[in-house]
Amino acid sequence: MEWNPGFPLSIDAKCHKDLPRDIQFDSEKGVDFVLNYSKAMENLFINRFMHMFQSSWNDFADFEKIFVKISNTISERVMNHWQEDLMFGYQFLNGCNPVLIRRCTELPEKLPVTTEMVECSLERQLSLEQEVQQGNIFIVDFELLDGIDANKTDPCTLQFLAAPICLLYKNLANKIVPIAIQLNQIPGDENPIFLPSDAKYDWLLAKIWVRSSDFHVHQTITHLLRTHLVSEVFGIAMYRQLPAVHPIFKLLVAHVRFTIAINTKAREQLICECGLFDKANATGGGGHVQMVQRAMKDLTYASLCFPEAIKARGMESKEDIPYYFYRDDGLLVWEAIRTFTAEVVDIYYEGDQVVEEDPELQDFVNDVYVYGMRGRKSSGFPKSVKSREQLSEYLTVVIFTASAQHAAVNFGQYDWCSWIPNAPPTMRAPPPTAKGVVTIEQIVDTLPDRGRSCWHLGAVWALSQFQENELFLGMYPEEHFIEKPVKEAMARFRKNLEAIVSVIAERNKKKQLPYYYLSPDRIPNSVAI
Repeated sequence: MEWNPGFPLSIDAKCHKDLPRDIQFDSEKGVDFVLNYSKAMENLFINRFMHMFQSSWNDFADFEKIFVKISNTISERVMNHWQEDLMFGYQFLNGCNPVLIRRCTELPEKLPVTTEMVECSLERQLSLEQEVQQGNIFIVDFELLDGIDANKTDPCTLQFLAAPICLLYKNLANKIVPIAIQLNQIPGDENPIFLPSDAKYDWLLAKIWVRSSDFHVHQTITHLLRTHLVSEVFGIAMYRQLPAVHPIFKLLVAHVRFTIAINTKAREQLICECGLFDKANATGGGGHVQMVQRAMKDLTYASLCFPEAIKARGMESKEDIPYYFYRDDGLLVWEAIRTFTAEVVDIYYEGDQVVEEDPELQDFVNDVYVYGMRGRKSSGFPKSVKSREQLSEYLTVVIFTASAQHAAVNFGQYDWCSWIPNAPPTMRAPPPTAKGVVTIEQIVDTLPDRGRSCWHLGAVWALSQFQENELFLGMYPEEHFIEKPVKEAMARFRKNLEAIVSVIAERNKKKQLPYYYLSPDRIPNSVAI
């Protein structure tokens, strides 16, 4: 069914109990969002604040009242360093939304930034243009948010969105730092370009607006659309078109486990009208729906092929951009999955012709194109697969999206978003239109109130937990395959994954800020939370 116009089609079920029994959760209680969020707030000892909507915190330190309870190393570092430009830049590479930053090949006209403005940030004695040519300038553009309706579900609280453009610079230490921020798309006197050389709170508030915008795009596009909804499309197509004895069904079934169920539950409680999402998010009340509709045009097959997606943003060079662990680890996991799927494909398909002549497989691929991508040619999704190589890449996309990509953008949410000023789910005053007027009081009154802060914290905590009986990448306990060659391929796959775990653990030993979301022992097989 079409849950909203233009969305990928989803399962035709109003609520969890309408689903076929074999794709439901074992116990529905475990995935009751209302229950889990409330429970999370109790566990975090913050339920005393959950009804305090409209009530501002007193200052930044006041946010610690809801924070300290279960801090971990990363979230604590975020709390201590969130105001620093280095921490701000680092998150575009290795935070929970590491997919937006791209190399800037030319400065956009809509961001009229000059060398004079950013001179004190540039370290190579070059002009801004020359820095661009040398590949040292990066950009994150939140154009998608331009004109999206802010949440109006609570008449007592006005909420606001912006559509910032953030320019970043690779300094001589090869670290990425912000050098200019414009909070809306059209340049002008009322839309100044904020700079690190501005007054402290001007620059801080500009960065907070970027972090808030990043949170919205992360939740609705990177996470909801590009992992949850896409995996559901693959799952529905698999159940509809592939019989349970088909080798491709046997290969994929572990990677769509509980996905249709969790999404149905989300549509029932979380992202529906008056759902939990409306409680604390500036894009609640319909804005999130508009965002998905807009983002569909960028949902392409190539953008789900991990190596291609990294290249498309000009971020592939390890020499040039050494601290991009999401890229490094993602490529290792992508290759391991690719090798495994190629081995399984070669076992069952002697040649390309056998692939082409498998009607059930072709119906599966066509189902994804017609119903998931709505038959949009521009999506670049194939209508059919013609070779063993193409099939193995396609299967890698399905498995990687459901496992690694979801893990990379989901399980870091408590780490990076629990310190509210670093990821405000809503803003209660519009973006500043002039420099030199921002005070700390103003910033605190702009940040989420106590009630919304609590709901947000409960949400990011609940979303970052593994399931009780979690199955991680490489684990196939339901023995769908009985053939020895496949079992051997699975054993090799597990061995490859274990080697990746060691490589990542070794690197992290030396890091104050470890990056572990793509360590295979922390990557669940499917989207189920």
